[in-house]
Amino acid sequence: MSDINTSNTWETVNRVVFPVKDAELTLPLYVTAWTPSYLQASVLDARTDMQTLNFSGMNRTEFQQIVAEAAKKAQSSNAQLPISSNILSRYAIALNPHDHLSLCTFFNAFPAAYWKRWTHVKQVRLTVNVTGTGTLTVFKSTGRGLYNPVSTISVNTANNSELQHIETVIPLTNLMDGGYIWFDAENTSNTDTFTIESAQWQVPSAEKTVRPQQSKSQSTVSVAITTFNRPSYCLSLLKDIAAADELRTRLDTIYCVDQGTDHVSEQPDFESTARQLGSQLTYLRQSNFGGSGGYSRGMFETVEAGKSDYVLLHDDDAITEPEAILRAVQFADYTTRPTLVGGGMFHLDNRTVLYTQGERLDRHTIWMKPSLGLEYNHDFAMRPLRDSPERHQRIDADFNGWWMCLIPVRVIKEIGLSLPVFIKFDDTEYCIRAREHGFPTVCMPGVAVWHQAWHDKDPARTWEEYFFQRNRWIFALLHCPKPTNRMIFEMLYGDLNVGLRFLYSAMALRHQGIKDILKGPDYIVSSMPSKLAEVRKERAAFEDAQTSNDLDTFPEPITEFVSPTNHPQARSQNTKNGVRSIVRSLLGSVDASHAQAPDVAIPAKDAFWSSFSGINSALVTTPDGNSVSWLKRNDTTFRRNMIEGLQLARKFHHEFDTLAKRYRAYNLASFDVWRSIFSGEREHNER
Repeated sequence: MSDINTSNTWETVNRVVFPVKDAELTLPLYVTAWTPSYLQASVLDARTDMQTLNFSGMNRTEFQQIVAEAAKKAQSSNAQLPISSNILSRYAIALNPHDHLSLCTFFNAFPAAYWKRWTHVKQVRLTVNVTGTGTLTVFKSTGRGLYNPVSTISVNTANNSELQHIETVIPLTNLMDGGYIWFDAENTSNTDTFTIESAQWQVPSAEKTVRPQQSKSQSTVSVAITTFNRPSYCLSLLKDIAAADELRTRLDTIYCVDQGTDHVSEQPDFESTARQLGSQLTYLRQSNFGGSGGYSRGMFETVEAGKSDYVLLHDDDAITEPEAILRAVQFADYTTRPTLVGGGMFHLDNRTVLYTQGERLDRHTIWMKPSLGLEYNHDFAMRPLRDSPERHQRIDADFNGWWMCLIPVRVIKEIGLSLPVFIKFDDTEYCIRAREHGFPTVCMPGVAVWHQAWHDKDPARTWEEYFFQRNRWIFALLHCPKPTNRMIFEMLYGDLNVGLRFLYSAMALRHQGIKDILKGPDYIVSSMPSKLAEVRKERAAFEDAQTSNDLDTFPEPITEFVSPTNHPQARSQNTKNGVRSIVRSLLGSVDASHAQAPDVAIPAKDAFWSSFSGINSALVTTPDGNSVSWLKRNDTTFRRNMIEGLQLARKFHHEFDTLAKRYRAYNLASFDVWRSIFSGEREHNER
């Protein structure tokens, strides 16, 4: 530690925080009970994971023993979690006698590897105020998930009211592949509490790279929120930001872009919240241009105002951790080059489950996948960060979802705004475009929101399928060097996926998306204000788009549905079954449009293609569980649509180079394009 510079001026970039509301739902993300470390064999030698398990050699008792031990461990860990009443405030927690807690958690472990990789910072300082008798032990992990103590501090204040200030500096070494720094706390007293407050992670301010605009002492951010008929969610978000005093010292304004008909401004508490925010709230109304239009408006206004160094995009229906916004700004201040700082997404209905902390775009399939092959939906309540060595890797990413993403204004000035594509793929495309200009995206641990997960959504059952299909291939035209046969395969595979589920409206919308791309970028821009209405109208003409919230509207199913998941099969067998279903539909002549009763009723969770194998019609619950549709097989329609899909895919492939030149030359995301869209909106309103 000889290279440590003790003469630095330090700036706090991560404060240790605790939940003051919904603590029962989120506590494992902030603090966990200390448990003995469990060292997995693969952490010591990764080669152990190169061998498959011989499940056929395992008997039932051995399997049940493994499950029982895992359940016992989880139950024991959960039973030791600190109760929320021990949280004294946003920044303080009390440990009862013999309590032993760990701050190796998503929101409170310092993401040292990210600071090592993306900044010039070489050391970090921990400062803590404590009272009572106890021990603080600072740990540092590596990308393998191995960790060891780097500092142990014993505390014994003269009496419980005496405050002791502790500081320790840790060099950012051995962090190339990953690693965190955190501290555990133990109360060694038999009778008194041990209190921790105002714990902060600080870095040398001399390493800061951002020069704030207008000779300000520190950088500032504007927040762009786009909302459509979710006024209560949006107002709740505004209230959370209004109550975050530290964040507001760095806030210029919130651009609340209301694109709905149920306005946020008409909510009962809006006026008082607006008064509390004052000039830090800019409320705007415009027609519904989707997420891309709402966020582009916030980005556009931020650049035009010329006050902010950053704009942070934030979904209206997401619950924010205000500290996360501040952390994103403070990290961006130190990056070696302008960097987009994204946040993870936790499930709104399962608050400890992390959907993703970083994703890659597969250029072969033009589809997303989790970084490093890490699984989606990691539950930190069941597998805390301390016991998840794979999560200690530095997780690099290609893009970050726009549930939360910080973008430097300098980047916006250079590469433009979002594509005018309404919704879907706009966030992915923007980050890839930024990367191609030398501006990376970092999905930062400790930065996240809670957002509604995707398990109650299926774009193929809605008008969204049009935008998914169209925008995916607009992305390909803008960022793929040449057409590939895989593109044709992906288009046909998508058609098969919805067609085998009798979703002929989705097939039609997918084809319309390709047809519209072929019309050129002028059409994409000019049709944006009216496209949603056109897509809704086209979809409404199909029987599979008709729903009812009353099951008695339909006849009783003939037989009870048995899920394919009850009889799992080898992948090769599933492939064979899929081929049979495709051949049957392509060569068949079944038309179930006049069926007297559905064959089965399929729950939303089982509405994948294999559930429709061997049946001609089914009642299928919508993903949100609010209604049901009667989906019916029509082999002639399926066959006709597949032929049309093949023709469109081949045409797209054939015209790819010409189309790519047109789309790239048009500069879809330019300020001029969006200025014309917004000015057209103003002219429409004036009329």
